[in-house]
Amino acid sequence: MISNSTEPPEAAPAQTRTLRVLIVEDSDFDAIFLIRYLQSNGCPATHCRVWNQATMEEALDRESWDLVFCDYQMPGFGVLPALELLRQRRLDLPFIVISGVIGEELAVDLMKAGAHDFIVKGRLSRLIPALQRELREAEARRERALEQEKLSYLAAIVDSAEEAIIGQTMEGTITTWNAGAERLYGYAPEEAVGQSACIIVPEGRRQEAADLLSKLQQGQVVEQFETGRIGKGGIPLDVCLTISAIRDSNGRIIGASSIAYNVTERKKMEAERTQLIAHLNEMLSKVKTLSGLLPICASCKKIRDDRGYWQKLETFVREHSSAEFSHSICPDCMQQLYPEYARQIYLGHRD
Repeated sequence: MISNSTEPPEAAPAQTRTLRVLIVEDSDFDAIFLIRYLQSNGCPATHCRVWNQATMEEALDRESWDLVFCDYQMPGFGVLPALELLRQRRLDLPFIVISGVIGEELAVDLMKAGAHDFIVKGRLSRLIPALQRELREAEARRERALEQEKLSYLAAIVDSAEEAIIGQTMEGTITTWNAGAERLYGYAPEEAVGQSACIIVPEGRRQEAADLLSKLQQGQVVEQFETGRIGKGGIPLDVCLTISAIRDSNGRIIGASSIAYNVTERKKMEAERTQLIAHLNEMLSKVKTLSGLLPICASCKKIRDDRGYWQKLETFVREHSSAEFSHSICPDCMQQLYPEYARQIYLGHRD
């Protein structure tokens, strides 16, 4: 049975929220006594008493709990099975052992097993301060777990991104290297992390990279831009790059992150298109056309050019256009110049 000492509890802030307390205890009287002690000392609470694995599992299935009180000496059940049950369900609840007499060696074993504190039944004055402390620490653990979960989620997003995402110190040492960076630059994370970022920066652009870090250090914004990088084996790459400052919790710049994607193929296509357009313009510049009035001799059919010289029709047209000539004789000229052949040709056609 729990007996309260006359020693008053240490001063502790009043608990305004009603606590949900799971009590692992074979005595209903002792469980009620604990709850009344909490309530009389500014800690409103509701409770459920469990005494074996089945009742504890049912209570855990039914609702969530703020903390667990567990009697050390119970027939068939106790601290270790109760802790194991919480561990299996991944529940991080303040777990305080209540014992009649507890030695130093036993206390160490309980803490190693996962208990957060122990209270001697005859000295409940430590109960309220211990409860308040463990509730705060449990909340802190939950917040850290949430932050870690967020970081893991963000890390998964970064690692699965198609873009190359790299973190580095302000001195230029690579600290993070995602799968996109491995695909783009060819280096595995273990080859890149810890190395200088210069492994992917061409010799002629290293001053540019240093200037960008200097701008970030001064708080300036670096706009997205296109630049050159090199992959493993010296393969030249054209990339579109975004660089941002990494700040600590105090706002101090401690590094830089870069996001890059490959534009080598696009740049190649743009160069090919520019080359094609230039070639077409060159070809078009060579195309010559005839326009306007052309002075032509009514007799010999020579044409007078813009310098006043008379040229053969074939020569003039060839120089002022892309046309070529294939000579023949029209029927009228054939009849006038070669009448005998004309009769044979055209009579033969009629036959």
